[in-house]
Amino acid sequence: MKISRRHFIRKSSIATAALTIIPSAMRAQTVSQGANPVRLGGPVQGNFNDPADWVNAVKSLRYTAAYCPVQPGAPGELIKAFREEAIRNNIIISEVGAWNNTLDPDDNARKDAIKKNIDALYLADEIGARCCVNISGARGEIWDGPYAGNYARETFDLIVENVRHIIDEVKPSTAFYTLEPMPYMLPDSPDSYLELIRAIDRKQFGAHLDPVNIISDPRKYFNNAAFLRECFSKLGKYIKSIHAKDILIMPELTLHLEERRPGLGALNYSVFLQEAGKLKEIPFMLEHLSTQEEYLLAANYVRETGKKVGIEIAG
Repeated sequence: MKISRRHFIRKSSIATAALTIIPSAMRAQTVSQGANPVRLGGPVQGNFNDPADWVNAVKSLRYTAAYCPVQPGAPGELIKAFREEAIRNNIIISEVGAWNNTLDPDDNARKDAIKKNIDALYLADEIGARCCVNISGARGEIWDGPYAGNYARETFDLIVENVRHIIDEVKPSTAFYTLEPMPYMLPDSPDSYLELIRAIDRKQFGAHLDPVNIISDPRKYFNNAAFLRECFSKLGKYIKSIHAKDILIMPELTLHLEERRPGLGALNYSVFLQEAGKLKEIPFMLEHLSTQEEYLLAANYVRETGKKVGIEIAG
């Protein structure tokens, strides 16, 4: 899946902090009791018209979750074939990304964006994806940009109106519509996400968790284990898909946080996986890496961390 909505610098830096001093065998035995396997997934290179080829590519990477392999407007027979092949091979289709600005100040552009979200949610429901995901949008020229208007009360109300309209138009039977949290637009915290869930008041509105996106200050960064637990405690029953990345604070003023490959930042992946293991059948998706080699390194880090804390990485 190619996502160009944000630009990040990719370079190796310092490793994550050491795991706790509890002996690994004892820790794994304690944590693994009652834990669910984590469904690791990520982008699969190639354009696929044959579901069997797609399945082989997913399995070659030892993934049990994958991004949606087709786009809205694909033939119904092909969508059905991918859905059936995924079920037959125990692969979860995690999400269909919409990635546009449903808060565009231009009314015609906003209506067009909403229509694309409706099409994406239809596809998610037809192909058996867990969710359709987008950001809430921005009140300015840059579709994912920071604007004061992103936090206006009327913007909150417009987000509620947009989401309700998308869900009510599609009436999905299994797929959920979700908003990826972001550092400078709503939702930007577990509490603001819960506020939106209550206001939208639709059964098929769920949560998409990307904790790196909302670690936006040093306190959350240095206490990210507690923040991860807070995210899962408050949003756990609503979570439909997870984005797995890492984050590193840089010694530059005023504040500079950079996204990193899992294992090259400070995010506590032991806690991240332990919390994810409390949920059932939730995709844990790698993203934003430049090469397949980086994805392999990230997947290996997730698997090795899972072993250390007794969390099975399915696949």
